[in-house]
Amino acid sequence: MLNPLTLISPRFQRRCLYLCLSASVSLGIGVGLPHKAQAIPVFDILIQGAQILQLSNVSDKQEVQLGREINQQLVRNEIQLYTNPNVNRYVNQIGQKLAANSTRSNIPYKFQVVRDNSVNAFATMGGYVYVTTGLLRAADNEAQLASVIAHEIGHIVNRHALEQMRQTAIARGVASAAGLDRSAAVQIGVDLALRRPNSRQDELEADRTGLQMLGRAGYAQSAMIAFMQKLVNQRSVPTFLSTHPATSDRIAALRRNINPQKANVGGGLNKTAYRARIQPLS
Repeated sequence: MLNPLTLISPRFQRRCLYLCLSASVSLGIGVGLPHKAQAIPVFDILIQGAQILQLSNVSDKQEVQLGREINQQLVRNEIQLYTNPNVNRYVNQIGQKLAANSTRSNIPYKFQVVRDNSVNAFATMGGYVYVTTGLLRAADNEAQLASVIAHEIGHIVNRHALEQMRQTAIARGVASAAGLDRSAAVQIGVDLALRRPNSRQDELEADRTGLQMLGRAGYAQSAMIAFMQKLVNQRSVPTFLSTHPATSDRIAALRRNINPQKANVGGGLNKTAYRARIQPLS
């Protein structure tokens, strides 16, 4: 009878020997440790490693997944979504049109309407954008609504939330050398979405990015300025404008970036058509 070992190549035999030796060494280390320090199962170590985010190098896939988890927390605990299908479909159509004309159209985007009378809009990472029913009512036309959505997409395009998360994690002392625990990252993401602590530089950059997107999508760029001017003249400044820089500075910067001859070129300025699309809100 043939010896089964003779059918196995010497190279494979050596690999098996190395694996056995490695297992023996690992077992010896585990046995040699004091009883109080129990060895952590290899599977648990792998799971823990998968839960750590290296914020300086988050992939698109990781960002989208993180945004999805933040959205779940927001919808479950923090916000109430407006469920009229026609209004949601309309807002999504506008958002997808803008996202397709962004410089980061490779990730999926999700646009949601929040039942809230305040005039507000915000975004989390990974393509999640939110606009309130109050903002929909405040806009005079589709181009004005699109200008706000474009601004929020601008934050996503420039990955502002990821940088804010990194800075917040460091400030709170919850980031380790390896990175940030995923559950902590989700909670920080929820806090950032609700508090909107965008810097002056971030806001101006999102305005520039959004303005370019607005034009490429076929909307009149003047709508972004018109909507800001309308809101800043109200008795109380809306939530999404109550951050630095001052709205007057943002308007001045936008004017510098718009070609006056093309400011009103584009669609979305029909007020009657817009009111018909958001009629369920009236």
